[in-house]
Amino acid sequence: MTNPEPAYGLWLLAALNSAVFIMFAFSFFKPATARDWRTFGAFTAFIVALFVEMYGFPLTIYLLSGWLQTKFPGLDLMSHESGHLWHTFLGEKGDPHFSALHIASYAFLGFGFFLLSSAWNVLYHAQRRNSLATAGPYARIRHPQYVAFVMILLGFLLQWPTLLTLVMFPLLLVMYAKLSMTEEAEMRKQFGETYEAYALRTPRFIPRWR
Repeated sequence: MTNPEPAYGLWLLAALNSAVFIMFAFSFFKPATARDWRTFGAFTAFIVALFVEMYGFPLTIYLLSGWLQTKFPGLDLMSHESGHLWHTFLGEKGDPHFSALHIASYAFLGFGFFLLSSAWNVLYHAQRRNSLATAGPYARIRHPQYVAFVMILLGFLLQWPTLLTLVMFPLLLVMYAKLSMTEEAEMRKQFGETYEAYALRTPRFIPRWR
């Protein structure tokens, strides 16, 4: 379907969307330490890269244009719908905003922000008491905030995959894993056997459902 209005070059829209999601995440995460800012900075870079391609310049569409035109003749590459590449690759019809993957992305985004908010609330009160955070989501996994960020990033990837964000995603996974281990080393120094006992009964990233 041909889109009569420009789908790209909307830099103000790209900036506004980036600002909304970055500030939304900031309000839940509230970075305080250098490690927190590295975590949040990586998330910010991913969000900016995503919305620049979504509304500014479609770098992925540009780089794949030859292949896309051959594989999907008649596809309007400059329409907004074409940017939903999973929808295109799977040969689905209709509005991509109502596809199964897009709906799943909303679930990841919603739960990710909910988990981020819940984890920060527990961590904030634990830090004020100078105690170990073990309640709420921390009772199920040791690093709910990192898991929340990954879920949000995955939700966005299900909506609008780009070459840059697809490359960034595994790098961010490695970065968050290393940051979590650094954090655990600090907690072991601060809380000693209390943290060791907590770590033994609580998985790092994936909860035990039994």
